[in-house]
Amino acid sequence: MHFTLDKNEKYVVVKLHEQKLNTLIAAELKSELLLLNTQGYNNIILDLSESIYCDSSGLSAILVGNRLCRNSNGSFVISGLSETVKKLIQISQLDKVLNITSHAPEAVDYVLMDELERNEKVSNIKSE
Repeated sequence: MHFTLDKNEKYVVVKLHEQKLNTLIAAELKSELLLLNTQGYNNIILDLSESIYCDSSGLSAILVGNRLCRNSNGSFVISGLSETVKKLIQISQLDKVLNITSHAPEAVDYVLMDELERNEKVSNIKSE
């Protein structure tokens, strides 16, 4: 699997450099997402702008990332979806479950705003 990581203090961007997110790639992607989460990254952005195809194994890897981040009180955002991948996600009705943005910079904004809102809720609960 070819990918790059852009690790930041509050999030990591995983940019997949594969045209197909399929069975051959999905297991490695799941492992990488799990490793990042255990390293303390609970906000993960998956940039799929180079991927033009996704199968059920790829969707499974995406859902694993979403679950890992949600369970660690973080955000999982996918960005840069091709029309075919976007349609698959819509047909699967995962667009109602997943956080999706058009481009990675928008995903970063989403993660930072979500992080701010979570921190504000925690502060409000502590002050009550």
